[in-house]
Amino acid sequence: MGRDDVVQVGQRGAIAGPEFADPAGVTADAFLGGALKVLQPARGYRAGIDAVLLAAAAPGGTGRPVRVLDAGAGVGTVGLCVARRMPDARVDLVEMQPLLADLARRNVAANSLSQRLNVFEADILSPAATLAAAGLSGEHYDVVLANPPYHEEGSGTASTNPVKAGANAMPPGALDDWARAMARFCRPGGQAVMIHKADALDEVLAVLSRRFGALDVLGLHSRAGAPAGRVLVRGTKGSRAPLRLLAGFVVHGSDGGFTDKADAILRDGAGLDLAAMGARTG
Repeated sequence: MGRDDVVQVGQRGAIAGPEFADPAGVTADAFLGGALKVLQPARGYRAGIDAVLLAAAAPGGTGRPVRVLDAGAGVGTVGLCVARRMPDARVDLVEMQPLLADLARRNVAANSLSQRLNVFEADILSPAATLAAAGLSGEHYDVVLANPPYHEEGSGTASTNPVKAGANAMPPGALDDWARAMARFCRPGGQAVMIHKADALDEVLAVLSRRFGALDVLGLHSRAGAPAGRVLVRGTKGSRAPLRLLAGFVVHGSDGGFTDKADAILRDGAGLDLAAMGARTG
């Protein structure tokens, strides 16, 4: 379940149509059973299972338009998956890397989602005034989603690819900045969802609990009995309800294929309903 594990449910490579004429170094990959075609760099940071699971955890189905922010969107995979599953969603994608932001724009257009998705080329950690000037308003979104870099700068060998390096590593302490940005854009009563490495759960809880309540923690396990490799954490802005540890979610069965629940999400675009995983009290 690494960040580079692309969910290959269709043909990888060139896809018919001028929108997907591949430039050098870019592949076109199928997500959600072929319902989405996503251009992304052939090398470096590549969206995969983590992005689809994060998108699936976005709450929806309220019967009214849902405003969603995909923070650090990369080529837009998370926001695209949300929009494909939730026809009432209006999604803003924020990405600071020019190459990735350009691919996100192309992906939005090529998947015929331009009426409901916007791409902002900006650093989500910029000052509020800078982002407001770019058109990003505070406390505007019902749902804020984030898949921040999983590693701290200096904790390993840095990639020579600047796009991959920026997507995979961030300065020490920057996770708190991400949580602050998520809270800045989330409306009161809205929800934020973050996916991260399981061994970073203590830091994730520390930074989110300062700004959100009713935290739901879901471990993502590659196989039954294996330790969680990733965690999804969702919180509600303004809630004082206690933390809830949910039963783990298993991605692969004993045969190596996806479990039925994982298959429904990764191939059919089903949601991952954290609220239904146990009644909350308090």
